[in-house]
Amino acid sequence: MEQHKNESHTQTSLPLSPFTQPIRCIVKLGGAAITSKNELEMINEEILQKVSEQLREAMVASSEKPPGMDWSKRPGASEIFCNPEEFGDHSAIDCSPFIVVHGAGSFGHFQASKSGVHKGQLNKPLVKGGFVATRISVTTLNLEIVRALAREGIPSIGMSPFSCGWFTSERHISSADLSSVAKAIDSGFTPVLHGDAVLDEIQGCTILSGDVIISHLAAYSKPIYVVFLTDVYGVYDRPPTEPNAILLKEIAVAEDGSWSVVKPKLQNSIELTVAAHDTTGGMKTKIAEAAMIAKLGIDVYIVKAATSHSLRALNGDLRSSIPDDWLGTVVRSLR
Repeated sequence: MEQHKNESHTQTSLPLSPFTQPIRCIVKLGGAAITSKNELEMINEEILQKVSEQLREAMVASSEKPPGMDWSKRPGASEIFCNPEEFGDHSAIDCSPFIVVHGAGSFGHFQASKSGVHKGQLNKPLVKGGFVATRISVTTLNLEIVRALAREGIPSIGMSPFSCGWFTSERHISSADLSSVAKAIDSGFTPVLHGDAVLDEIQGCTILSGDVIISHLAAYSKPIYVVFLTDVYGVYDRPPTEPNAILLKEIAVAEDGSWSVVKPKLQNSIELTVAAHDTTGGMKTKIAEAAMIAKLGIDVYIVKAATSHSLRALNGDLRSSIPDDWLGTVVRSLR
């Protein structure tokens, strides 16, 4: 059974958490799933709509769809749709406490890699320009995701790490004001955070990935489970485009953060690739951060977005047992 040491940074002791109520789930919308990664700044509208519908099904107890909350004009539309009478005392607006975090996909990565924002040196004009350009791109995507969720009646609020006071030191989170996220949840909203360009105390600036944000949020909010929605069925032993790639069904995490594949039993070593333009580490970072979350005793499900398998994960149907017909990867603690 091949073991992998987890080199992800973690804090040894945690300050008091601002979260006053249990969080049911943190969801990571993978950038590759909700955007067309080979076409700059192009959202996969079909997938985003399906993901938003599944989140509504998982979060809203009522079978009735809540009234939409996107009261702004959409491209090509001549009118704004808003009917205050739909609301009344609409109980369907009550949602389970979820936190949504999304990656950048074809938004932000291009600007960050062209300017070297992730490497720092904010005193360089190109890096400073790239920092601004990266944030314009990722916040544009964030707004579109917030709007898609709002159209499903989810009271979503976009929250940028940069604006909320998240800072890094040598690319590791040094401080993050989570009070605004906690207060949003207490007020009945669904926070929607994203990978962002942030200030770094040592190198000036860097890119803070959505996966690292989720790991930090999980440590403080202690969700019941975490779901990573990706563009493939889970984690494979090699790039999933290669022939004979094997889906890793279960990964176990030891107390020291190292992880090993439990199902299926593998004969060969695992290759973890990183896309050339991905400044956040790709699948290697994803598994490392999932392992850090699992070490806390929180199950992590890595699953293809907008499928029946992702809906079961979002609903929390997999917590007692993993059905044989479920396609995805479970990362959980050995404890």
